[in-house]
Amino acid sequence: MFYAFDLSLESQEGFDTVVNALQTNFLAKFIIWGVVSALMYHFVAGVKHLFMDLGHFEELESGRNAAIANLVIAAVLIVLAGVWIW
Repeated sequence: MFYAFDLSLESQEGFDTVVNALQTNFLAKFIIWGVVSALMYHFVAGVKHLFMDLGHFEELESGRNAAIANLVIAAVLIVLAGVWIW
């Protein structure tokens, strides 16, 4: 990922190379999807923890429901990211 970021920022030719690789290479798309998926899950879990810091979802039942909602929302975002990438 860092190599692709560096190459895309070096020149227009480097940027075109990265764009071409992301459009044609399945492995590159899969890696991008994996990174975006991890970021989406991390973002949703972070929002859940912010609510917990405010005093919500601290009981056992509500915490379990928040964890399930976290997984469902993250799964939906991950599927949408996959549709967007492919």
